[in-house]
Amino acid sequence: MPKLISKAQAIDKLEAERRRLEQNLAKLNQEDMLQSGVVGEWSVKDVLAHLADWEQRFLDWYVADQRGEVPHPPAPGLTWKRQDLDTLNQQIFEKHHDRPLPEILAEFRDTHERLIATVQVMSEEEIATPGRFAWIGKAALFSWLTGYANHDLWAKTKVREWIKAHRQSKDS
Repeated sequence: MPKLISKAQAIDKLEAERRRLEQNLAKLNQEDMLQSGVVGEWSVKDVLAHLADWEQRFLDWYVADQRGEVPHPPAPGLTWKRQDLDTLNQQIFEKHHDRPLPEILAEFRDTHERLIATVQVMSEEEIATPGRFAWIGKAALFSWLTGYANHDLWAKTKVREWIKAHRQSKDS
């Protein structure tokens, strides 16, 4: 379980990891972002769509909770088991793969801004209280927010590795 963090720390971590990812994205042109091989068959565009889709899921779960509903993450009929997550991630890939890059980039940035804005209006109690949200289980929301920051860290690492390999193959 991650160390308890405050709302300000959660926002700082989310923003820092996104900033680091964006710094790596700035090294790429549109053609680079469309080439497969960053994560399996995924391109940078596919990775960004993946991040945006997961952040949108969180926002949907939170809004449903605020309406008094109990969402069922990660998706109806699926669990957090690796096989189910692989299925869901493949569904996300297929849903977004043929969408245009400018649309994905706009959604990637907009969804993150809305995630930050949502966290900013949450109380410290919402973020720190274990079991506060039934759809999270016994964990506190801060652990999920840390997970979203780590998702950006994962993406940054994959993009950075791809850039390094791609640059080396161009130089050869």
